[in-house]
Amino acid sequence: MHWPTQTLPPQRVEAWGNDRLVRCFVQRPTSLLSMLVRAKDLHGARDAVIFDAQRWTYEETWHEVQRTAQALHSLGIGAGDRVALFVSNRPEFVFVLFAVQYLGAIAVPVGTREQRPGLTFILNQCEAKAVVFDGVLADRIPTQTDVPSLQARLSLDDVQADDIILWPSLEHAAINNNDTALASHTAHGADVAVILYTSGTTGNPKGAMLTQQNIAHSVMHFEHGMGLTCDDKSALAVPASHVTGLIAIIATMVHVGGAVVVLPEFKAAGFLDTVAHEKITHTLMVPAMYNLCLMSANFQASTLQSWRLGGYGGAPMPVHVIEQLAKELPQLDLRNAYGATETTSPVTLMPAGANRLHADTVGAVLPCGDVRVMDDEGCEVAPGDTGELWISGPMVVPGYWNNPQATAQSFTAGHWHSGDLGSVDAQGFVRIFDRKKDMLNRGGFKIYSVEVENCLTRIEGVLEAAIVGKPCPVLGERVHAFIYAPNDAPEEASVIAHCRAALADYKVPESFTWLETPLPRNANGKVLKRLLRTEMA
Repeated sequence: MHWPTQTLPPQRVEAWGNDRLVRCFVQRPTSLLSMLVRAKDLHGARDAVIFDAQRWTYEETWHEVQRTAQALHSLGIGAGDRVALFVSNRPEFVFVLFAVQYLGAIAVPVGTREQRPGLTFILNQCEAKAVVFDGVLADRIPTQTDVPSLQARLSLDDVQADDIILWPSLEHAAINNNDTALASHTAHGADVAVILYTSGTTGNPKGAMLTQQNIAHSVMHFEHGMGLTCDDKSALAVPASHVTGLIAIIATMVHVGGAVVVLPEFKAAGFLDTVAHEKITHTLMVPAMYNLCLMSANFQASTLQSWRLGGYGGAPMPVHVIEQLAKELPQLDLRNAYGATETTSPVTLMPAGANRLHADTVGAVLPCGDVRVMDDEGCEVAPGDTGELWISGPMVVPGYWNNPQATAQSFTAGHWHSGDLGSVDAQGFVRIFDRKKDMLNRGGFKIYSVEVENCLTRIEGVLEAAIVGKPCPVLGERVHAFIYAPNDAPEEASVIAHCRAALADYKVPESFTWLETPLPRNANGKVLKRLLRTEMA
């Protein structure tokens, strides 16, 4: 095991429900709100939230959360109610998130790229009582006719509509009409804190139920796995509404008493300026974002010396990007991580100093986690063999909101079926080879996408690559490559020659699509291969 036991909090096995025995941290936060209370008590004068020139200390953040909770309470929001957050990266996201916890309600963050039909589905599926949203998104907000449970539509900004409540006026009225302080709700570990809808690459999204104890273990895994403290400052450059932004950055920074620097969107130049100006120490992004930083004219290593931790996930990091970052920013400790919405973010994390020897892995299984490798019949394979990764631990959600059929299909005795093909070595390091549904079969020969894609991204000029199966009446499918090489695209013949020198002949791409824009990805950074297949058809 690669996690030093002398620095880890004590653990024990606990019975969760009827079918789960889970290794847990003995001492852990009782709830998401309790993390904020503790940070306020210990670090009240320290910065908690930073946005451009605005700053809120933990004491000020607590007051904002109380005011926001009072406003929501005035609309009848209480314990167990679902409140959707259709909110971009802005400070109000943090205040509303914790205000919902203050009331014992359930937060339902939704990515702002979602269109009205998708948002309507989500609000109906979780029976949302209220939705808080950016004013510019007002035309995407369904009415109560579309969503019968929806009693309040709250705009954070000034918009002209009869049935939309403007947040500033609501907050002002709620405070003026209430002289007594509103008591916070006492949450329990098994209570659902957040519902996150999977960005799923097929079908309707499913609402993963993140409990208070799921979140508590995830933030502790990040804290101890990355060595985070109250002196750290993290840049929120990924969407706050998705599991990485919400758990790995917002919740984790609040847990350790660090600061969250909110960026409204990721633009490499602006991000680098923020890292330099705010002396950012920690980030967690997708590999493409690191590559864009290296390509930016604003990249000046001398101004980025505070940046000590760079987590990444969602896709492999191209070797040339790792090498260039090591050359330009030797103090930056790159940490590959693997997880999902259903695992409340981290399952594995690269231990400090392990990158060089284990560069082909996504890190080691975290202390309270368990990863088993299973065959198609649900039997565990021999050590080192390849199969589907089944994941269990206190960070794994209990299932999907109001969807027992999907829960039964995806969970077995507390193990979540990841859909990822991989292996676990004797040292506990995990390798991911492909999505189960994305593995190619060329005339009976199995081809793992990641091997071919890694080969392609080692070619000079290639920034991104993905392969899919092209239907073939003889072989079933052949390898088709999508390549994004915006600046200096290599010749197709040289790409084929490069692959032939590194891969078995049946793995070499036989046809190509040269992209003018980056690969399509969901909000968690995973390539949407169904869109690539549609484009190829």
